[in-house]
Amino acid sequence: MQWTEDLCVGVDFIDADHEDFITLLNTARAASDADFPAAFNALAEHARAHFAREEALMDATGFFATTIHKGEHARVLGEVAHFAEHLERGNIAFVRAYVAERLPDWFLQHRNTMDQATAAHAARAGHADAVPAT
Repeated sequence: MQWTEDLCVGVDFIDADHEDFITLLNTARAASDADFPAAFNALAEHARAHFAREEALMDATGFFATTIHKGEHARVLGEVAHFAEHLERGNIAFVRAYVAERLPDWFLQHRNTMDQATAAHAARAGHADAVPAT
């Protein structure tokens, strides 16, 4: 998966977080087995911080679907915690499959739906970090 400008949603910090997410995802995918746990943990920590920033934006702008979007974040963080437990038990191949197969597809679907809607709402609400769609 590669970052391209086509993945921008129009909110600077979300776009920066998404670019970092892809970088961390690719780092984890390419990591040796010895380096994979640290790479996965960095990806998980980034996701927690990234989601918190998005949720603060939703709260600040009164996003109409905040409960749904936050629920999806909670679901994914639950998955990540589940896979972190497998990683602690040494099941690297299982966690690698999650990182390589599920997370990229989830990210694109989430970006194209929930994040795009959040960004459009933030722009309509006049949030300073949001660029109105053209």
